[in-house]
Amino acid sequence: MLRKENSRSYQELNDDNDEDGGDARSEGYFDDVAEQVEPYGSISEEDDLRGSSPSMRFSKACLKNVFTVVLIFIYLLLTAVAVFLAYQTISEFLEKLNHPVMSVTYKEVDSFSPPGIALYPGKAKLLSCKHHYHDYIPPLVDPGKPQKGDCKTREVTYIGPFTNETKKTALVVRGPSDVRNKELIFMQFSHNETEEDFSAITYMLFAKFSDLTGSANESEFMRDCERNYSMWTFSGGFRTWVKMSLVRTSGKKDEAVEFRQESAVVKFNDKRPESERTNQLFFAVFEWRDPYMQEIRLIVTANPWSSVAILCGVFMALFKAANFAKLTIQWIIRMRKRHLRNKAREMNPVTDN
Repeated sequence: MLRKENSRSYQELNDDNDEDGGDARSEGYFDDVAEQVEPYGSISEEDDLRGSSPSMRFSKACLKNVFTVVLIFIYLLLTAVAVFLAYQTISEFLEKLNHPVMSVTYKEVDSFSPPGIALYPGKAKLLSCKHHYHDYIPPLVDPGKPQKGDCKTREVTYIGPFTNETKKTALVVRGPSDVRNKELIFMQFSHNETEEDFSAITYMLFAKFSDLTGSANESEFMRDCERNYSMWTFSGGFRTWVKMSLVRTSGKKDEAVEFRQESAVVKFNDKRPESERTNQLFFAVFEWRDPYMQEIRLIVTANPWSSVAILCGVFMALFKAANFAKLTIQWIIRMRKRHLRNKAREMNPVTDN
């Protein structure tokens, strides 16, 4: 009840003041009041905002500029990392694609296909060729004289692949196959050493003897073999024991077969009469080293799917970084417009309506 009466009296007082022209109070009255209040430290809210707003706006502008620079730096860093990852991924993929890795495996077999042993005796004569087993060669009987043999041979004449005028004659012998029983071939040649300064017989190994017998043109087949396979020699007056091993290499398109060999040389003690020693004797033994065939495969370790996945991740990161840059630029433009608008508002004089 007391509040209602007070409000009513206050309203009546205001009405009386309005009717009596209370609006005509001089401004000096408010100035006097302000001067009386200010010594006690009381400042109006409007004056407080006007006094503190420029410094606050300056600090906010500095903070926003620093934050903008940091965001741009982060964007550039992310972009550089993404580009580096993309370049690194593509480089590693091309490197692995152009340089495949060799995978070596050993396959155990019971027997090999009989290889072809191409001999180029020249003027030397084949005295004997026999099969033996279990690394045992019986003692020589009448060395230097022809003896019975059990080898399958074939003589092929052809023109050399490197010189068209050179005619060659190859004595091709069917090689051993039973590696479990250590099958070997023992050959004996005789050559008159007075006709040449050095005495040696050249030979060549190729994968299968049946390839020669089954070919339509044996001369052309031997030309291709000489072009693709290596040549070796064994000297007179020694027994050369050759142990063969087969290496099969599978490339990107075709397959190649290579022979590797280990040879041991033992001097022949010639016990013949002096009159018969003018003919140099050659002894050669061929057998398989072990029942393992080496297979070499070229494997491309570059996985396109993993590379594509990495590139997709990189491009997603670039897309996100580009979107982030777009939003940052829009934010910078918005803040710039707001700053210019506030600055223009401060430059314009305040007018009372």
